[in-house]
Amino acid sequence: MLIYIFYSFIVVVAIQLFYYLGIFGKFAFGKSQNIASKNLPVSVIVCAKNEEENVKKYIPLLAQQDYPDFEIVLIDDASSDETLEVFEEFEKEYSNIRLVKVENNEAFWGNKKYALTLGIKASKKEYLLFTDADCFPNSKDWITAMTSQFTNEKTIVLGYGGYEKRERSFLNKIIRFETILTAVQYFSWAKLGAPYMGVGRNLAYKRDEFFNVNGFIDHIQVRSGDDDLFINQAATKENTTIAYAPESFTYSKPKESYKAWFTQKRRHVSTAEYYKFFDKIQLALFFCSQLFFFLLVIILLAFQFQWIAVLAILATRYTVAWTVIGCSAGKLKENDLKAWFPFVEIALIFTQINIFITNIFSKPVYWK
Repeated sequence: MLIYIFYSFIVVVAIQLFYYLGIFGKFAFGKSQNIASKNLPVSVIVCAKNEEENVKKYIPLLAQQDYPDFEIVLIDDASSDETLEVFEEFEKEYSNIRLVKVENNEAFWGNKKYALTLGIKASKKEYLLFTDADCFPNSKDWITAMTSQFTNEKTIVLGYGGYEKRERSFLNKIIRFETILTAVQYFSWAKLGAPYMGVGRNLAYKRDEFFNVNGFIDHIQVRSGDDDLFINQAATKENTTIAYAPESFTYSKPKESYKAWFTQKRRHVSTAEYYKFFDKIQLALFFCSQLFFFLLVIILLAFQFQWIAVLAILATRYTVAWTVIGCSAGKLKENDLKAWFPFVEIALIFTQINIFITNIFSKPVYWK
């Protein structure tokens, strides 16, 4: 029996090495990215529901972008706090701000996709750049950096949306590591010509792309997925590229409790079941290889079966994975996480197991 477990362990590690070197290495070992302004007409779109405090802080940062031709479309999705009033003040203060007020619609109540659709239709520029109400750009050149990757063929740009660093917080390290790993995955697959998702915290596409697939209509019944499900449907090898120059990053406040983050991740994971078949398979295979890697190595070392060979294989896997994740973290300016890789990886794997099990027995809560 143990010999079969050992052979299975070798297969699992081979799968892991294929992912880290053959796929994730495309991003990790790629060249740095240059930016050059193309002065494309851009609508920055922000959808908010009960985000009064966040929009007070972050909308002025968007308005201060150093870019010649952009408008900001602020969408108030029937907020019950003072979000709308704050937006109205910004509309008076900044000439390039356009306000969209969303009333509750019985058919689409609480559906962010409905609100975004109204905002997109109200936008006047050819290129759309999305971020969330609780996000802020890393620089005044955020619009420049994101739109610099557009070409005549590349009309969808996937960006990086990170989270602020919190000192002496292991939860913060897990959250940021999960964000890095997710970004490495969707960046790498996009570079390979198989884009499958993006994040609404930092995403851009040409206006025509939205209408070419009839917007969100094919998955309007799914409360989440205005970013990843849209990209899963609309993105192709020909029309999609990535932006990863530091100027292109956005950041958000991370959750400060495990329960709040767990709830957030349950929503994100629940949309994956609607991905294309290949995308679901490649994501499931990577996760399963991570899980079985740890389970099989524990069994083999516990019985001291071929322990020298097991340790050698273990060291090889960690050397490769640590190198790839370390290079990727450097590109994404998350260098402090490099030393924590073995610990946060284990914590994340068992959190993901908990999420999958919990989602089987109850549905996650969606848009506010």
